[in-house]
Amino acid sequence: MGYFVTGGTGFIGRHLVARLTAHGEPIYLLVRPGSRPRFERLVRDCDDRGRLLVALEGDLTHEGLGLAPADRARLRGTVAHFFHLGALYDLSAEAADLERVNLLGTRHAIALADDLRTGCFHLVSSIAAAGRYPGRFTEEMFEEARDLDNPYLRTKHDAEALVRADCRRPWRVYRPGMVVGHSVTGAMDKIDGPYYFFEAIRGLRDVLPRWVPLPGLAGGHINLVPVDFVAAALDHLAHVPDHDRECFHLTDARDRRVGEVLNLLATAAHAPMMSVPLDARTLTALGSALRLPSATLGPLARVAQRLLADIGIPRPVLGLLDYPTTFDNTRARRLLDEAGIRVPPLEDYAWRLWDYWERQLHAQLPRSARLRRAVAGKVALVTGGSSGIGRAVALQLAAAGARVIIVARDRERLELVRGELAATGAQVSAYASDLADPEASQGFLTSVLADHGHVDILVNNAGRSIRRGIDATYQRLHDYERLMRINYFAAVRVTLGLLPAMVARGGGHVVCVSSIGVLTNATRFAAYNASKAALEAFARCASGEYADRGVRFTVVNLPLVRTRMVAPTKLYDGFALLEPDQAADMVCEALVTRPERLAAGLGTLGQLTEAIAPWLGRAINSESFALFPDSEAAGGPPQRGARPSAEAAAIAALAKGMHL
Repeated sequence: MGYFVTGGTGFIGRHLVARLTAHGEPIYLLVRPGSRPRFERLVRDCDDRGRLLVALEGDLTHEGLGLAPADRARLRGTVAHFFHLGALYDLSAEAADLERVNLLGTRHAIALADDLRTGCFHLVSSIAAAGRYPGRFTEEMFEEARDLDNPYLRTKHDAEALVRADCRRPWRVYRPGMVVGHSVTGAMDKIDGPYYFFEAIRGLRDVLPRWVPLPGLAGGHINLVPVDFVAAALDHLAHVPDHDRECFHLTDARDRRVGEVLNLLATAAHAPMMSVPLDARTLTALGSALRLPSATLGPLARVAQRLLADIGIPRPVLGLLDYPTTFDNTRARRLLDEAGIRVPPLEDYAWRLWDYWERQLHAQLPRSARLRRAVAGKVALVTGGSSGIGRAVALQLAAAGARVIIVARDRERLELVRGELAATGAQVSAYASDLADPEASQGFLTSVLADHGHVDILVNNAGRSIRRGIDATYQRLHDYERLMRINYFAAVRVTLGLLPAMVARGGGHVVCVSSIGVLTNATRFAAYNASKAALEAFARCASGEYADRGVRFTVVNLPLVRTRMVAPTKLYDGFALLEPDQAADMVCEALVTRPERLAAGLGTLGQLTEAIAPWLGRAINSESFALFPDSEAAGGPPQRGARPSAEAAAIAALAKGMHL
């Protein structure tokens, strides 16, 4: 007597099938034509026992699961256990797709099990079948499920109802908790459930020191179980005699809250933890609002929905944050304890989940491939493209398949970069223009739109910097004016000239290259920081005005970069600064992830310091002002051959790339 398994090449199914091979009986797997490679991989993974696996072509949505009559005749009376795992596990899936796969598929599986005269029909359901029951849901409960408004919850509940009402064979139902990766290897095959929050945790880790306390709350209940536990429990419970027509909760007996789980993951990621409590009613109210149909959302909920979309969290997943249900697993736990099968503590394997996600799921698409997907075939304009950061960005965009436009004042340098790009086979156009000159800038815009019709990506990179203390500028108002002309007015003029075409085409992306000096209020950079702060303010305002028209605005706050712009400050010669290629990496990352702001960690820390302890920022800036004098070019003391003090060198090494 053998086994029949639907969904056997899926995540839970693969682990269950591998365990079932230990019984030495044939295992028939329903395999769609497109899943044949996954079946063959499963056979290889099972080594010698792979010979027990037999693929039967079919489809859940077809009557009789699409099995050929000859296969049905051959299997009739030979299947002791029919495992139905095939389903659509997706909180965000369309209702019609969920009903077609989860309900119609279950109906067809029940009918086939009856036709094959199966020994026992095993439905792998989900704790989702309880809906959002307010309290403790036991293994005997079913009709008590509440708030099944989400299509996924509803179809899991209704599929179980079909088994209870229509299955004429002995049956058993299993409700796993939220299934995560393997507790030993961390292996997972897709982003789902709590994994949607991993990217947000990584983002916090990348911009904030670990010790920074974050706001958070306990949140709702969340029940996580690793896939290896679920597979072991299914295998054991299916073979325990005298438990037909019963339901088993494959859950963790320990009640955990969302905040606790997120902090365990943050610990694994070396990210900041949530330690500042918020009023739980805020999250509950927002969660309730976001479960309403989109058309009925209020302004606050729409803002939250956009925020979730920006960090990659599907709206239905927010229901996890205030989930009200806990699960009693007394029956399953008693039988599993006898076999020594237990849920491992999340504390023991959370780091494995994180490690696998970061190395495999998050990094499965190399950065170069992600950039190509974001920019290939698009028209990308890089201002200041004749050298430094602009040249490095243009090279990366060209390599990723963008149609690159570069503009700068220096025609000779511009032509050299154009030739460098063209030699790689890239599509590149170069325009010599002084963007700080209104008339020249307008002529450039007219030519670009005439030649290309539109620009999809604008990188406002052209600019200049002056490092000079304010007391050395009392008679130099022109320093401030010329920086505003190129860093602010020129960038705004180009942006305004290109926005109408972006809107007409339904989208675009404007990246404004700024500085961490704006976030840290760096001394001796008052003129420069003011011009960049003005550009940032423009970008932030535009971001709100154009969000619904498909145009994104991103500010990239770069540390000091070793370009011609910083060359006059000889003090920097001995300091560790970013190279242009590294700065270009940040700009291109912004083009891929499209955040509102992308800043180096020191810049974010400076912004945080300004918000919560401005006195500390003033004290640090005051000391750096005294330690790092004006350059010789800005009227400071002679620097040729001068070496920074040991204290200054130590600070520069600690604050790599900070404007000092």
